Amino acid sequence: MNAPSPDSAPASRAADVDAVPLGQALRDALRGTEFDYTRGSLARAVLLLAVPMVVEMGMESLFAIADAWFVKDLGDDALASVALTEAMATIVYAIAIGLSMAATAMVARRVGAGDLPGARRAAGQAVRVGAITGLVLGVPCVIFARELLGLMGASARVQDTGAGYAGFVLGGNLVILLLFLNNAIFRGAGDASIAMKALVVSNCANLVLDPCLIFGLGPFPELGVAGAGLATLIGRGLGVAYQFKALARRERRVHLDADALRHHGADVRELLRTSYGGVGQFLLATASWMVLVAIVAPSGDAALAGHQVGVRILMFTILPAFGLSNATATLVGQNLGAGHVPRALRSVWIVGLWNMAFMGAVAIVFFAFAPELVALFTVHASDRETMQRVGVDCLRIISLGYVFYAWGMVTMQAFNGAGRTMVPTWLNLVCFWIVEVPLAWTLAGPFELGPAGVYWSVAASESLLAVLSIIVFKKLRWG
Repeated sequence: MNAPSPDSAPASRAADVDAVPLGQALRDALRGTEFDYTRGSLARAVLLLAVPMVVEMGMESLFAIADAWFVKDLGDDALASVALTEAMATIVYAIAIGLSMAATAMVARRVGAGDLPGARRAAGQAVRVGAITGLVLGVPCVIFARELLGLMGASARVQDTGAGYAGFVLGGNLVILLLFLNNAIFRGAGDASIAMKALVVSNCANLVLDPCLIFGLGPFPELGVAGAGLATLIGRGLGVAYQFKALARRERRVHLDADALRHHGADVRELLRTSYGGVGQFLLATASWMVLVAIVAPSGDAALAGHQVGVRILMFTILPAFGLSNATATLVGQNLGAGHVPRALRSVWIVGLWNMAFMGAVAIVFFAFAPELVALFTVHASDRETMQRVGVDCLRIISLGYVFYAWGMVTMQAFNGAGRTMVPTWLNLVCFWIVEVPLAWTLAGPFELGPAGVYWSVAASESLLAVLSIIVFKKLRWG
């Protein structure tokens, strides 16, 4: 029998998770050392993957909080325009995340099976598909930014104020797609630290440029809320440049070379086939969220701005939990690829318990300090009372189901890591469109609960999603 080539043996380039003391292993994981997650201590494997992934999503959550923090001084119209733009951007995020789920699953399974050339081809085709999709989605958004805000129910003032912001954020779909897909490649390969560092670069640039471009500090022009959009676009662009620099390094297990970037029809078809469910599940979720924003909008610009503040604070805590959940997709994908089914399933329960503890702690903080947290973003609001009331309701009511959400995130990522992306799609259809949206409309309208009714519907539907996903997870055949 011929000796295996280096490309066919990922363990030859990856360190054993038990090879060094835990402190050193964590430092190595943050620096970018490649580990073999298909053997050794499973709890340690979860920790080494989760730490950089949580930091990565923490960095992503700063995008959600930074713009709201700097824009708060520009008034309710500016905050409302940011809220509506972000609601529309969730459609792009849905496509980006759906494609990313497929990329992570393909790369992880091939790395686990020792097929490194196949993993590189999957990475290259993901980049190609992402670039094309980003351009197709981005150009119309630049041209029709103001009209898109109008379709979301924005007043004429909000359209005038936010057209520039929407143009930069939605027109930058190319960098959004590439940022998500490149990081999905790193996660599938087990290179979570590279994904983390790319978001650090993006956020550092965004945090520096936000006040400069919004308020015209130093040599920068004063662009108002549009400056926040331009800062976000530049920050993400720098993150993508960092990613491509890392992907060009041939010493890494998964990198981009000429063969990987060449068109491979079979790999593209597999990517798109796997991504249908991923895109579908997130489109269903984010489209329902857009409907929820539309249900809140008739309550007035102040209520919409308060909703935006509450959601931004929620995202600051939910995204790190998603980072922890992302470890599940990598572990399930790589261990199923290596034929270690029991190990793949055990990883789901370990990550679920950790995520539940984190989300439960966050819920306690929200109940105790929601007014103080919301007040940080409503100091100069013209209708401060309404904004604070809506923002506090958003935090307290939605966080009632945080312990359930923790398990829902992890089990959904288990399905995605295994390539079973249609399972979450059907679950999202039931929970968000058959339960959440009708319930939100009923509670906010006929029952006259306003935005609070929307938040009760979110708590109920997300909790139901978690229960159903655990039931399905336990009934599926994984071997």
